[in-house]
Amino acid sequence: MIISYTVFENGYQLGGCMKKVISLLIIATMVFAMIGCGATDENNTNNVSLEVTDTEKVVNIYTDRHYDTDQALYDTFTAETGIQVNVVKAKSDELLERLKIEGEDTEADLVVTSDVGRLYRAQTEGLIKPFVSETLKNNVPENLRSTEDFWTALTVRARVIAYVKDRVDPMALSTYEALTEEAWAGKVVVRSSTNIYNQSLMASFIELNGADNAKAWAEGLVANMARVPEGNDRDQMKAIVAGEGDVAIVNTYYVGKLLNSSDEYEVEVGEKIGVFFPNQETNGTHINISGAGLTKHGKNTGSATLLLEYLTGEKAQSDYANANYEYPVNANVEPSELLQSWGTFKAQEIDLSVLGAFNADAVKLLNEAGWK
Repeated sequence: MIISYTVFENGYQLGGCMKKVISLLIIATMVFAMIGCGATDENNTNNVSLEVTDTEKVVNIYTDRHYDTDQALYDTFTAETGIQVNVVKAKSDELLERLKIEGEDTEADLVVTSDVGRLYRAQTEGLIKPFVSETLKNNVPENLRSTEDFWTALTVRARVIAYVKDRVDPMALSTYEALTEEAWAGKVVVRSSTNIYNQSLMASFIELNGADNAKAWAEGLVANMARVPEGNDRDQMKAIVAGEGDVAIVNTYYVGKLLNSSDEYEVEVGEKIGVFFPNQETNGTHINISGAGLTKHGKNTGSATLLLEYLTGEKAQSDYANANYEYPVNANVEPSELLQSWGTFKAQEIDLSVLGAFNADAVKLLNEAGWK
C-alpha cells in the first residue's frame, strides 16, 4: 500500500520539521492499525500481506511452466491487486542461463521452475536471493523451502510406479529397488538419465543409501529396461499400455494430464494405468517440487513476494491441485479428488536441497551405470 499526500494548515504548506512530525504520526497510526487487524484478515484465504512498496506495480516472471492454470492464477492476482504479471516462457536451463547473462540488467523478478535441482543451481550460482515473508513461511512447511529461504515450493509431485492394470497385480510391487529383480527383466520403462526428475531420484538414493548402492540400483534398472529410454513421462505410460513393458517410473501429475486430456487416446491410456507409491515400508516415495525464487537483481521484489504469497495461499493451491493434478504445499488445502483416489503415501524424509547438492554425483553414476 502506498499513500501519497501533502499536509496543509490554514492554507499554507507546513514546514519540514512539523511535516515530518505529522507524517510520522500518520505512519505510526497506520502501523498500529495493521498490527491490530493483523497483516492479513481471516477472510483472506490466500494469506497475502497488505503492503507493497515497489515503484512499479508489476512482476516479471521467467518460467518453464506452460499450464493454463498458471496464467489464470496470474490474471486473478492482477485483478485483485492491480499488479501486472508479465511472463517469459522457456526451458529451465535456458532461463537460468539468460539470468546469468543478463546479470544486473535483467528485468526478471521471479524465476519459476520444476525440480529443486534447478532451484539449488540458481542459488549456488548467485541468481536468486532470499525472500522475507512470514506469510510465505506460514503457507509452506519448512521441508518444502530452502533452509536459507532462497526458494520455495509451489507444488509437489510424487515419482511413482505406473503399471498396466490388466497385466500387473499391484501386490507384486513394493520398492524402486525391487524393479531390479529378475521378475521385472525386460518390463521396466523410464525416460532418459538426462531428465532432471531421474537425476533427482538418483540423488535421493545417494543420500539415503550411499553412492555404491545407488549405482548398483541404476545398473540393475538398466538391465531390466524394456527399451532404450526415450520420450517424456506420458510417453512411458503410452509405451507400457502398448505392450512395450509393464511398469514405468513417472510423476503423478502426468497421470492426471492423461486422464483429462482432449485427446481420446491419451484418456484411454490414462484409464488403463494404475498408480503405486513405492517404498512405503522403507524410505518412502520420492517427491520433488515445482518452485520459485526471487531473482538476485529483480527490481520489483515486493510485488514478486506478494505473488509468491498468493500462489502459496489456499485458493491458488486449490486451483493447482484441481486443475493441474499436483499436490498442494499448503497444509490447509486438500489434494484433488483424483489424487485422493490414489490414496495417501509416505514421502522420503530428506532435505530437498540435497537433490541439488548431489546432482553432479547422480549424473556421473547414471552415466557409469549405462543409463542412456
